[in-house]
Amino acid sequence: MFKILYSWFYLLSLWFVISANAEEAALTKMWELNEGLQAPESAYYDKASGLLFLSQIGEGGGGAQDGDGWISKLSPDGKMLTNKWVTGFDSPKGLRSHDGVLWVADIDKVVSIEIATGKVLARLVVPDATFLNDLAIGADGTIYVSDMLKSRVIAIRDGKASVFLEGPEIEHPNGVFVHDGKLILGGWGAEVADDFSTKIPGRLLSVDLKTKAITRITPEPTGNLDGIESDGGSGFIVTDWRAGTIFHIAEDGATTTLAIYPKGAADHAYFPEKRLLILPQMLENLLTAVELKHAVLPKE
Repeated sequence: MFKILYSWFYLLSLWFVISANAEEAALTKMWELNEGLQAPESAYYDKASGLLFLSQIGEGGGGAQDGDGWISKLSPDGKMLTNKWVTGFDSPKGLRSHDGVLWVADIDKVVSIEIATGKVLARLVVPDATFLNDLAIGADGTIYVSDMLKSRVIAIRDGKASVFLEGPEIEHPNGVFVHDGKLILGGWGAEVADDFSTKIPGRLLSVDLKTKAITRITPEPTGNLDGIESDGGSGFIVTDWRAGTIFHIAEDGATTTLAIYPKGAADHAYFPEKRLLILPQMLENLLTAVELKHAVLPKE
């Protein structure tokens, strides 16, 4: 009996070692930055300028309206160029660019910044907004921003904001991403509590930009979804903020865990050609760049 138990424990410990080594082999840390960071939320690479931008919430927390947030400017290899490049934000989150302008979601407003100069061009207050979070831009320049707590998406065209979509069926979207004529939504989940926990986790959803028809990419609850980026093919790299999980989600909904970090894995940047993930670890005050080597990812 003792020999049987010993053999069982030996095999179990061997399995854990193999699993740990396999997980380590699937990730290679390229660089990490923490100096000067305070609750980094969204990392975004602007191809036109070759710059990496990072929104930082500051000390007040994700819902604070205290003017303590800022946007940082970095090189893609993790060198901080200007930490407080543009200041005066409340709790800046989602970032996207279009025609030389960086757009920022900031609680109840959307801010536009001229990338070449760092000049704030406009601060558009969105009526009745409570928690503007992520931001995406369509091919025609339309800006889509999630108002997470109200479970709606706002569209901004020609400087005017209107409700594009709302209701419980879009599951309090956090992440938004335009892909192939669709608006991809990362649902936070149903019945969001004061501590941002949910009764039911969210799914990855697809919304047709013309018809507004909603399709569940992941048919079952998936997580408290945050960042969404293309995997370079037809699938997506998605973060779960509360669980710290990095997922690969295929277009048919097949979901694979690529990595697990501490709670606070936020809105990432991803370079498909390098399989390079740049992850803001919001509660750790870290920006981490890792190479993903998982076989599920599209090959170059």
